[in-house]
Amino acid sequence: MTRLTAQDPVRLVQITDTHLRSSAAGTLLKMNTQEGLESVLKTIDENENGIDLIVATGDISQDASREAYENFLGSISKFNVPYRWIAGNHDNAELMAQVAENMDACGKSVRANNWLVLLLDSSIASQVHGCLNREELAFLRTSLEQTQADDDIGHCLVCVHHNPVPGSAGWMKDIGLENGNELFDILERFSKVKAVVYGHIHQELDFMHNGIRCFCTPSTCIQFKPNVAEFALDRLNPGYRTFRLYSDGRIESEVIRVTGVEFEADYTSVGY
Repeated sequence: MTRLTAQDPVRLVQITDTHLRSSAAGTLLKMNTQEGLESVLKTIDENENGIDLIVATGDISQDASREAYENFLGSISKFNVPYRWIAGNHDNAELMAQVAENMDACGKSVRANNWLVLLLDSSIASQVHGCLNREELAFLRTSLEQTQADDDIGHCLVCVHHNPVPGSAGWMKDIGLENGNELFDILERFSKVKAVVYGHIHQELDFMHNGIRCFCTPSTCIQFKPNVAEFALDRLNPGYRTFRLYSDGRIESEVIRVTGVEFEADYTSVGY
């Protein structure tokens, strides 16, 4: 576990689904993903002061290339604050660990004041949907048991890539976390768990599920349109999410999107 000296409230920034390629000219449905990321990072730099931790919740790369991961780390390192990443369905978790060797980027738990942030790997090689394997679930249970017994830790935030609750669009029904119910069965046993944070479905969501607050955050590139049967892109701009984690367990969160920029994308696409 990494311990951070943090503000009160703890200030956390989530970015997700950057979908970078080996070349900075790479695109996803005609949108340049490196430009999308840089626009989001510029917006963060202009709006946020005193960030304690940045969390990138998967699909760092679209092509699982070393160059994409190196480009991401190069871009994010300019903030000079602690950061963590987890794998998504387009990623190669082993390669991410190699690229981040001798760094803390792959750390699975971070302590900031009386908050514990846990990061879970839900990726399955060559699959779009996700699953928390036995090792990840055992890590989660053990961490939460220790947290529940530690009076110095008051609250816990759990991060994962895949949506543990079904997405709002019909075409998303088979791409989420296949054992989301099992995840919540564990989380509900521990009163210190306050929220689950994820990406994957490229949308802004903030809702309660089984007594636990759930946050989904827009991608730094293309956005998926909610409440539709078939695949469709939304015309909203890329964005990120901020969290303020208070010592009494309160969470304040906001999604902030890039403004003043018009991004090119293939809005007629029926899939990607």
